[in-house]
Amino acid sequence: MAKQYETVIGLEVHVELATKTKIFCSCSTEFGGAPNTHTCPVCTGMPGSLPVLNKQVVEYAAAIGLATNCEITKVCKFDRKNYFYPDNPQNYQISQLYLPIARNGYVEIEVGDMKKKVRIHEMHMEEDAGKLVHDEWDDTSLVDYNRSGVPLVEIVSEPDMRSADEVIAYLEKLRMIIQYLGASDCKLQEGSMRADVNLSVREVGSEKFGTRTEMKNLNSFKAIARAIEGERQRQIDLLEAGRSVVQETRRWDDNKESSHAMRSKEDAQDYRYFPEPDLVPIVISDEWIAEIRARQPELRTEKLERYKKEFDIPQYDAEIITGTKKLADIFEATTAICKKPKKVSNWLMVETLRLLKEHDMEAEDIRFSPENLAKLIELADAGTINSSVAKEVFEKIFTEDVDPEQYVEEKGLKTVNDTGALQAVVEKIIADNPQAAADYRGGKEKALGALVGQTMKAMKGKANPGMVNQMLRELLSK
Repeated sequence: MAKQYETVIGLEVHVELATKTKIFCSCSTEFGGAPNTHTCPVCTGMPGSLPVLNKQVVEYAAAIGLATNCEITKVCKFDRKNYFYPDNPQNYQISQLYLPIARNGYVEIEVGDMKKKVRIHEMHMEEDAGKLVHDEWDDTSLVDYNRSGVPLVEIVSEPDMRSADEVIAYLEKLRMIIQYLGASDCKLQEGSMRADVNLSVREVGSEKFGTRTEMKNLNSFKAIARAIEGERQRQIDLLEAGRSVVQETRRWDDNKESSHAMRSKEDAQDYRYFPEPDLVPIVISDEWIAEIRARQPELRTEKLERYKKEFDIPQYDAEIITGTKKLADIFEATTAICKKPKKVSNWLMVETLRLLKEHDMEAEDIRFSPENLAKLIELADAGTINSSVAKEVFEKIFTEDVDPEQYVEEKGLKTVNDTGALQAVVEKIIADNPQAAADYRGGKEKALGALVGQTMKAMKGKANPGMVNQMLRELLSK
């Protein structure tokens, strides 16, 4: 009988914090920017320069720790992790090994009908390294230190996940919590959230863990799911062939859908960690923790409850809208302007989600303003524009955030409510389509739809469909 294998997965998730300046200097953390323009002697590792800790980093890290049910370490400190790499300007990274800021937490995930706690081993603060840019043409590597010194938290889970679905559920839950806190935008494609996957396989029923590998270079949820499947299969094939899995770091190539070995796995002693001599320990008092806790915003669970009571929208809609902070923010801001929560919910649930899918965008990428969505809802409600025109205008709002009132005015899209003008068009349509008119009079209700369509076409979609329908029925029954 073929052996059955179980996958065991733990994650190391790096999150760039949304501070304006870096962790130990006052350089900008903004993404983009010409290479090496967001730099200074501290973040490029110049001799004699000294780091000064950014207080906001500690506050964000503690907020994430509290929201993920961790114990906050009241006296924590930084350590030096020594390694030589061209994008690491000091030849060491300031991180936390012995006393990380938070430990022993968990987040609850849902996969299908199953709820499960994924434990968090620890979370520490550290600085990011620079970025190497490999130029194939010149066969050279260039280094950009803009990212060097950007503050990170690294969240290390226990090996509690057993499938790609559980991993994605865990990452989505973490991303949602961190976005709600405003601690990071968690954009995988910009690298502000990165996950390294530690994976091993073992025979079902075995208590002992197999040998694990670590996979890097994963910049989308889809790539993570593919990498897990690929690595699981590779390890099973090795074991089936009587060979052993080597503990190593592997790089996932999403285009080729395969991974290759990068280096053998280092252990803590390889990094010669020692306490960072240039920084004093951080003392986090009970008062400070209470202050951070009091500032925590409303998280998703509380929002869901409030939406159901306050806005009377369906449970399903409330779950989708609160699933990302961006949608929740737009929903609340638009509702505050037009006071029509159900209408706002419909526009977000139907048209917004459709356009996000069409443009292959995430909710975080939405650029339109609540003001313009509220104006559109008012125009459609007042009958100034009909529903098909409203959808057309919304596409413009979605892509260019146009002012719908101006746009409707400029393009002459207002609904024609002038009965005289409309009657002349309807009479012409009946005269031009004698067969359809005869079919309707003969009891074929479907024929009316064709005549309504012809009239709307003649009116360039600007007639009131209800009015057209009513007028056709009246004229055809004479």
